[in-house]
Amino acid sequence: MIQAQGVGKSFGAHRVLNQVSLDLAQGEVVAVIGPSGSGKSTFLRCLNHLETIDEGSIQIEGEALAQPDATGRSAYVPEREVRRICRKMGMVFQSFNLFPHMTVLQNIIEAPMTVKGISRDEIIPKAERLLDKVGLLAKRDNYPGRLSGGQKQRVAIARALAMEPEIMLFDEPTSALDPELTVEVLHTMRDLAREHMTMLVVTHEMGFAREVANRVAFMDQGQLIEIAPAANFFTSPQHERTKAFLRQML
Repeated sequence: MIQAQGVGKSFGAHRVLNQVSLDLAQGEVVAVIGPSGSGKSTFLRCLNHLETIDEGSIQIEGEALAQPDATGRSAYVPEREVRRICRKMGMVFQSFNLFPHMTVLQNIIEAPMTVKGISRDEIIPKAERLLDKVGLLAKRDNYPGRLSGGQKQRVAIARALAMEPEIMLFDEPTSALDPELTVEVLHTMRDLAREHMTMLVVTHEMGFAREVANRVAFMDQGQLIEIAPAANFFTSPQHERTKAFLRQML
C-alpha cells in the first residue's frame, strides 16, 4: 500500500530524514516510535505531500507519487495526480484541526461534498453512521468547542474516514490528550485495526504499539533504526539505540 525508498528531507542545513525506507502492506498496522525530533511526523507528512521530499521515492498502491529524476533529486507527478493519489490516504493530526464554526456533522460532510462532489443527501447518512461508529452520534449538532479533546479526536477520525481512504495515517493522535481521554481514541483505533484498515501510526503509546501493531519501527535522528514484528521488537530489540529508548519508555 505504501512503499517509501531512501527518503531524504532537509530544512535548510538541518537533515530531518536520512535514507528512510518503509513498506506498508494491505491491512497492516505499523507503529512508528522514537524520541521527539527524530523525524517521525515529518516522514508521515511526506507520505501525503504535506511536505516534499528531496531524495528517494514514494509509491502509493503501486503508483509513483515521487521518484528520482536524472539528477537524483525527487520529482513529483503532476499536481492533479498528486491530489488523486493522496486522496487514498486519510490523516489524523495531534491537534484535531476541526473547523470551530461548523457543527460536528458539518465538519464530516464538508470534504466529501467539496472534494468528491457527493450530494448532501447522500453523505449525511454515511456521516451519521461514522459518528455512531466512533460513539458520537448524539453530538452531531454540537460545535467542537463543546467537546472534550477525546471527542474532538474521534470526530477527526470520522472526518478522515468519510473520504473513504484506503490507508489511515495517524500523527501522534493522543499526545494532546489526558490519559482518560487517550483511552477513548485508542479504542476507536483498535476497532479500525480489527476491521483490517491499513494504518501507519506515529505514537508514544507503547501499549498500543505492542498490542495492536503488526510491526513497530523505531526512528532516531532522522533514520529508521529498526523495524520488526511487534512481539520481537519489544522482547528482543536488536539495536543498542532501540534498547536504550525502550529502557526509558517501559
